[in-house]
Amino acid sequence: MQRTDFLVIGSGIAGLTYALKMANRFPERKVLVMTKALDDETNTKYAQGGIAVVNDMENDSYAKHIEDTLIAGDGICNEKVVEIVVKEGPERVQEIIDWGAQFDKEEDGDYKRGKEGGHSEFRILHHKDVTGKEMERALLEAVDRQPNIEFVHHCFVIDIITQHHMGFLVTKATPDIECYGVYVLNLETNRIEKIISKITVLATGGNGQVYRTTTNPSIATGDGVAMVYRAKGKIENMEFIQFHPTALYEPGLRGHAFLITEAVRGDGGILRNMKGEAFMERYDPRKDLAPRDIVARAIDSEMKKTGTEHVWLDCRHFSKEKFTEHFPNIYEKCLSIGIDITKTMIPVAPAAHYSCGGIKTDEWGRSSVKHLYACGECASTGLHGANRLASNSLLEAMVFAHRCFLDGAEIIKDIAFNDSLPDWNAEGTTEPREMILITQSLKELQLVMSDYVGIVRNDTRLQRAMRRLDLLWEETEQLYQSSSLSPQLLELRNMITVGYLIVKGASFRKESRGLHFNTDYPEKSVLVQNIVL
Repeated sequence: MQRTDFLVIGSGIAGLTYALKMANRFPERKVLVMTKALDDETNTKYAQGGIAVVNDMENDSYAKHIEDTLIAGDGICNEKVVEIVVKEGPERVQEIIDWGAQFDKEEDGDYKRGKEGGHSEFRILHHKDVTGKEMERALLEAVDRQPNIEFVHHCFVIDIITQHHMGFLVTKATPDIECYGVYVLNLETNRIEKIISKITVLATGGNGQVYRTTTNPSIATGDGVAMVYRAKGKIENMEFIQFHPTALYEPGLRGHAFLITEAVRGDGGILRNMKGEAFMERYDPRKDLAPRDIVARAIDSEMKKTGTEHVWLDCRHFSKEKFTEHFPNIYEKCLSIGIDITKTMIPVAPAAHYSCGGIKTDEWGRSSVKHLYACGECASTGLHGANRLASNSLLEAMVFAHRCFLDGAEIIKDIAFNDSLPDWNAEGTTEPREMILITQSLKELQLVMSDYVGIVRNDTRLQRAMRRLDLLWEETEQLYQSSSLSPQLLELRNMITVGYLIVKGASFRKESRGLHFNTDYPEKSVLVQNIVL
């Protein structure tokens, strides 16, 4: 058993920002950061494009950034939260610059600012095409200088501990559900341990691995969302899954797809179909810089018309010097598979990229479970609404990590440890005899979600998906109850839960809005609502 004042689950930009601030504010208190892999293996690391922020008031304004975010969110955004993030964003970005993050600059010392889909102005700060990796580096170095931050690697959180584990009946209607800590599977000792905390922060990232092809790393299995749902916490708007329009198409690839950042189109890249036609003008007056939901559906439509698995991104008109300066990582990746961007167009196709819904929080990052906060992609703060505006995610993570910190710093003095929590009971379980029971179920889940709950949906597909997920859930729960736990089984269980929540939210939404397009209900509903599960 371990005890810690602050438990942070996840080491991306949200988790590290929170940990760093709490450690600075309370040098005498312990901050424990837990990861199921390595410190830097997070969605943050793979964020290429940059961070959207208004820090050039001569050419930009808060009002413009707010409007762009609201337009992309298609009527579902919480306007108060949008204003909070946009107006508090510049101070948070300056903080990470002070901690050592370096963004590209012009010769005169001003920042280079890019423009991406849905943005009306040039406001994207970036570090080449590895912005997230640079921000993660700076944060890890700053965290390393804090003696009261402890990292625990290779630990998989099984469940949030609540009154349920003390023998009480907990339902969605139970008032004041409390989080007392977590049960974790220590992958190095293969033992299930108990960590008691006063405040727990979920910064567990996204859930892209629910789909067959995703820009997310293998760890993005929706663990935080699934745990909160099992703890009877509130989950919101899970049907809004953003598919990035331009992942690099590699035949036969499953899992982690290489992202071709939207900034390439911001710099002049042109999408073309198999006939070589620039097709985006047929779908939106903003052409290649329309919001992601529109571009992804347009590409999906072109692929279905021609029966092909990709379209082309044309960068042949770029100078090699310009491209390699801004996008060195993309240039090298393309070259490694035989694509010289100055001579050959890049094959691209949409891939699951970002979850706009998640753990429902208020404007301070508080979930519906007491003493449990959520920030970053696992949270549904109200910023993104029905579709995230490009490069708003890193900004949201930092703003809400700060707000979780402010609120937690106020209440920590009034919270006591709960030392009466039971140990994990693994009695009656055995070693699983066949790993194929897990791996095959995972393949089935990813196929069902990709084929039935992708960019375009309808009621028949959703009904089929739900029936298949019900069977997968039943089989997996049986395995979970009877066999000793493994990270593969825990991730599968979490992903089936997340898949269920996506399908359930999509089934409830009888309209087409933002990232949710149902051919049975092609129009927007007059009633604008959030789907809370």
